[in-house]
Amino acid sequence: MDLEKAKEAIAGLTGQAEELIKDPGKIEALLKQFEEKVKEVPVAGEALSKVPLMISMIRSYITQEYTVVSPKVIVTLLAAIIYLLKGKDLIPDNIPVAGYADDLAVFVAAFMINEPELAAYAQWRGEKEKV
Repeated sequence: MDLEKAKEAIAGLTGQAEELIKDPGKIEALLKQFEEKVKEVPVAGEALSKVPLMISMIRSYITQEYTVVSPKVIVTLLAAIIYLLKGKDLIPDNIPVAGYADDLAVFVAAFMINEPELAAYAQWRGEKEKV
């Protein structure tokens, strides 16, 4: 899956993510399901190393602890999670290694689109932890 197809996959799920953002309980359930799903994915390097940061940012936004980020950023990240959990994969996950290629591509796209916001959140979180 190339970057453009990954972006299209995210865009196709933003409506569902926009509805989801209105219900913190459903988001928390989705994040827990996502954390379990990520444990199944083979080592994928840089992209998946940022998953905990992404989850933390979504949780901080939903609890209104961190609100300086646009809801569109949260929606994009949620759409990537929805793709992994519920999206119709272009490559079925049951195909060893290759089955996660499209999932990884969607995450890479989500991280690339939102890298400045994730970096700002990481800095905010680091400063908060120092206090």
